[in-house]
Amino acid sequence: MTEVLTLLSFGPEGWGDEIASGVLVTVSLGLATLPFGLAAGFLLALAKNSREPSLRLAAGIYTTIFRGLPELLTLFLVYFGVQIAVKHLAEAMGSGLTIEVNSFVAGMIALTLVFSSYASEAFLSAFRGIPRGQYEGSHALGLNRFLTMRLVILPQLVRLALPALSNLWLILLKETSLVSTIGLADVVRETGVAARVTKEPFLFYGLACLIYLVLAMISSSGIARIDRWARRGEVAR
Repeated sequence: MTEVLTLLSFGPEGWGDEIASGVLVTVSLGLATLPFGLAAGFLLALAKNSREPSLRLAAGIYTTIFRGLPELLTLFLVYFGVQIAVKHLAEAMGSGLTIEVNSFVAGMIALTLVFSSYASEAFLSAFRGIPRGQYEGSHALGLNRFLTMRLVILPQLVRLALPALSNLWLILLKETSLVSTIGLADVVRETGVAARVTKEPFLFYGLACLIYLVLAMISSSGIARIDRWARRGEVAR
């Protein structure tokens, strides 16, 4: 037991510092990806719900691609593909410029692409769950499209889409582990290094499982609070 506590301690003899740093990277990556994924998913849902056929087609192609590709392949395409594209562009311009894509940024872009493609379906289902009379009633009250969306549709949209988006956030949190494959020092990478160095794989991989479970429990608690806030009007009635 003493040896285990020493391995998990903070300081030169333990791996606590490195693992805590990995947790920070994991949470930071998830939180950094979430707003971009939600915004892109919302815009995609608007495009799918549009009367313009070209917008519906483009949004459909986007979601089909990034829902169909494995997340790891999407990550590799972003991380290596952007660097290759920049290299070829520099060669075409006669420049020796080389740019290395940051692992955190590449992970954020790749996860945003995947998350937004799934979130768009959650938002689209929520849009279709709002009666047409809500729009007509808002128009009769003199609200323009922007005010109708902000004051009438968006609050209902959050309530209807929240269960699906909650699941997507938990999936996103787990998928951040993929960035360990491109060298980002997240929980999985740090615990993997510790397991190889100390020859204690069960201890450190078990710790990684526990960390993800704790993050999921904290997320579930936060989501429950958001859900109560979104349904506060129903409780009042």
